[in-house]
Amino acid sequence: MGHLKDMVGANVAELVVVRHGETTWNATDRLQGQAESDLTEEGVKQAQAVASRLAKTAKHISAVYSSDLRRASETARIIADAIGCPNVTEMESLRERHLGNLQGLARAEAHLVEPEAFKASISSDPDESIPGGGESLNQLHLRSKHALENIARNHLGQRVVVISHGAVLRALYVHAKGCQPAGRVRNTSINVFRISASNDWSLSLWGDVNHLQGTNLLRASQRGDEMR
Repeated sequence: MGHLKDMVGANVAELVVVRHGETTWNATDRLQGQAESDLTEEGVKQAQAVASRLAKTAKHISAVYSSDLRRASETARIIADAIGCPNVTEMESLRERHLGNLQGLARAEAHLVEPEAFKASISSDPDESIPGGGESLNQLHLRSKHALENIARNHLGQRVVVISHGAVLRALYVHAKGCQPAGRVRNTSINVFRISASNDWSLSLWGDVNHLQGTNLLRASQRGDEMR
């Protein structure tokens, strides 16, 4: 990533969006959705690594936002402490996709235990919701888009850090690029979006995990990422 530019244009907000650190359910390949699980020891170290990097390279951060799910808010507080930001604003709208009846299941057994929910989760129909209170892709995409645009509207001319989840990041990529990203969204990857006052989106950095290079934390970062 190097050093981000010191200044952000007056009519643009720069949002440094980071996926949370590895969790106990990531490590055991269990589907989380909006259920709670804690950061592993590796997940805490990943969060500390990305926090150190942002403290050195991302200057003039105005605020830190986070999903209110524990794995994201814990990652956010580690980052906020490192960059000297006193508060983390938690937002329900930054949560992971709700996976309905799939939440808590081992990924390998999901298609056997909840076949209808599993089928809905990988459906090509963007309006098909997952049985058990789960979201459709369109619901996820609209929620994620509106969350980031609301943050941007309040921080034009500023840089903010946002901690969220794999499926949310995929949705944000679609809004910025018009297609699905390839590969997994790694834990504590850095992704930089710019949103203008007129809600024009651009993506200047995607999937950067240079802060994990040369450590076993890089291997751990490949786990999870929901249904992908």
